[in-house]
Amino acid sequence: MSVFSSKFEKSFSINNRIIGSKHSPYIIAELSGNHKGDIDRALALIDKAASTGVDAIKIQTYRPDTITLNHNGPEFCLTEGLWKGRTLFDLYQEAHTPWEWHSALFQRASELDITLFSSPFDCTAVDLLEDLNCPAYKIASFEITDIALIKYAASTRKPIIMSTGMATLEEIEEASQAVLDAGGRQLAILHCVSGYPTPLKDCNLQTITDLKERFSVPIGLSDHSLATTAAVTSVALGANIIEKHFTLLKNDDSVDAKFSLTPAQFTTLVNETKDAWISLGKSDYSLKASEEINRSFRRSLYVTQDIKAGSQFTLQNIKSVRPGLGLHPRYLEDVLETTATKDLKLGTALSFEHLAGFTNSSNK
Repeated sequence: MSVFSSKFEKSFSINNRIIGSKHSPYIIAELSGNHKGDIDRALALIDKAASTGVDAIKIQTYRPDTITLNHNGPEFCLTEGLWKGRTLFDLYQEAHTPWEWHSALFQRASELDITLFSSPFDCTAVDLLEDLNCPAYKIASFEITDIALIKYAASTRKPIIMSTGMATLEEIEEASQAVLDAGGRQLAILHCVSGYPTPLKDCNLQTITDLKERFSVPIGLSDHSLATTAAVTSVALGANIIEKHFTLLKNDDSVDAKFSLTPAQFTTLVNETKDAWISLGKSDYSLKASEEINRSFRRSLYVTQDIKAGSQFTLQNIKSVRPGLGLHPRYLEDVLETTATKDLKLGTALSFEHLAGFTNSSNK
């Protein structure tokens, strides 16, 4: 049993949308830095994301100086990957969502009746977001070791959604304990691989099942792969939350566009994940309404040649065929030990009244 099983709520709600195993996956569109430094584009991203049917939109709240140093030393320069050749400060200067935009972004989401929340990257960001009545907080993968930040966000007693990219199991446990220590009881953990983009072979979605067993909280997927395959598959493994990056155009030059989904792709994601969840259903062996019309077309025993009264039934004159209006095929061996009570025509559905000397072998 999970060491956290009795400490966190097994489900919780954000703006009255319940997140948990008995409800369809909570879908989050991450805007990140795809606004390209233009507030009108940021507002357009919210408009388009809301139209796809997502449950929530997420932004990021930091300034470059709250996340890194303005320094060009080797350890502050990116030498590989999507942003190769840039300093951290330069990248975050381009990607950050200016704090003076936040009020307008929250207002637009409210007008569209869509939930907006954010990833804070320091305590001052939490303070700003609290002033805006942010309904939940996301702890980014890179911040999962920032215990002070986690405790400060959790001290608001609002839901905490935490990504696990690069984290060891011990680090996930430590971060979860930090939420508890600060008084938080609403936690969701997102399996995440911090590869941009993430190859499908690295997704290791079975980790979702393991996290559910270990933590007994809503578990989900923060997905950086290039398609919807991993996200839809994760639903079958019990994912309660799915987060993917969102962009207006796949091939524009916004910082995260290359591993983000377009509005059309996000609509597909929303529909397919909900369909996947619906299709899981429950363990059920009863006849379904959609099957009822076809029940009569299962096999049963029929006469395949004209048979005279008193004649022996054989494999040449009876057979198991469709439809299912005759005797159940389980009686075939018993029928072969009997004779016909009357003349029978080819195509007759066999019944017990046609059998002389019938003895059910199951009663022998």
